[in-house]
Amino acid sequence: MSGAPVRLTLGLRVYRGLTRVLSPLIPAYLRRRMKRGKEDLQRIGERLGTPGLARPDGPLVWLHAASVGESLSVLSLIDRILAAQPGLTLLVTSGTVTSARLLGERLPERALHQFVPVDTPGAVTGFLAHWRPDAAVLVESELWPNLITLTRAQGIPMALINARMSASSVRGWRWWTGAARAITGSFDLVLAQDETAATRLKLLGATGAKTVGNLKVDAAPPPASDELLAEITQLVAGRPSWVAASTHPGEERIIAEAHQLLKRAIPDLLTVIVPRHPERGGEVMRLLADMQLATAQRSRKDSVIGTTDIYLADTLGELGGFFRLLTIVLMGGSLVRVGGHNPIEPALLGAAILTGPHVHNFEDIYRAFNAANASETVTDPASLAAAIGRLMADGALAGARLTAAAETAGSLTGALEATLDKLLPFLKAATSSKNNGNEVADARP
Repeated sequence: MSGAPVRLTLGLRVYRGLTRVLSPLIPAYLRRRMKRGKEDLQRIGERLGTPGLARPDGPLVWLHAASVGESLSVLSLIDRILAAQPGLTLLVTSGTVTSARLLGERLPERALHQFVPVDTPGAVTGFLAHWRPDAAVLVESELWPNLITLTRAQGIPMALINARMSASSVRGWRWWTGAARAITGSFDLVLAQDETAATRLKLLGATGAKTVGNLKVDAAPPPASDELLAEITQLVAGRPSWVAASTHPGEERIIAEAHQLLKRAIPDLLTVIVPRHPERGGEVMRLLADMQLATAQRSRKDSVIGTTDIYLADTLGELGGFFRLLTIVLMGGSLVRVGGHNPIEPALLGAAILTGPHVHNFEDIYRAFNAANASETVTDPASLAAAIGRLMADGALAGARLTAAAETAGSLTGALEATLDKLLPFLKAATSSKNNGNEVADARP
């Protein structure tokens, strides 16, 4: 497992040189991100390769899940890996403040969280030198050149799981074909979400890519306490309500305009907006105030009253409650070119699904939903308002839509078991092939 280190192409050598030269500028860049709420001041050293925790004794596997969606998709996988290997520690890295908070709340014992280092030679080297992982498992599409090639240079077995590759990413990589082949060829195991992703990855050099399904389909539904459910029930108070989940910049205005249109026919309408990144709460509040919409902000514990138009749920880890109680859900990231978010969770929890047209992150899932009439695509405020209005006015339509969504979501499961079937033997071989002294060669380039 893990043969000779990857041979750096000219493009990779140039990239490594540039990132080395630009390294002194990274702290200032991170400080600017920190002012926007995108970095954690207390843990900024982790991003620069300085550990925040001691390495525990024994075998350790590093699992990287870039952001919230990837992090949530691997929670069940983490539980199963730790159950299968009682002596193992999992180091889970991610790159966003929101994912760090979620993982801090939901990781089990023997699973540690750190921020992933920025993709400079020094930061990656410091990270590897401290943690000395016996194996590395990357989730989805985080193909950072230094991170991958320096890990490979250590002789550390590497896997890419739940892998996806959009058509636009393939077009981007075609100008860097040699580097793409060197990077994707660094993985000993590549497990793709679907046949399309597997084919694209093979074209880029991951010749052994296998299709096992999408872990996000098998992710456990987000939790919701009895207290949260009671609170949401009270704040909705019988009003016709719907939720726009995981929204991104540019989408809140569309949603707010749809609310204004729909309110003409449904005066007591309540629209719930849950931003993908809660730190954007202030920004969204300013937008809604400019649109003269009465808004209650959850992070400030504002009360919902009869004249409230928008409830801004700018908090973390509470979508499970809204998905369980509000039966019309617009999945964000799809009205703008983000690529959409996973509709499986609200579908399994009994919601009718709406989405925008930009869903390339979940092509196969939305294709299945569309084929089963389990979701509806909207493009602008008028079509969004019309779709919500139909679902609120026609109980039979809403019931058929949420039934089709639940049945379609259920038919797509199986990725967790298929992934474990390939991944567990890989991890067992990696952690047993060493004497667990975790001696690693110097990774400095």
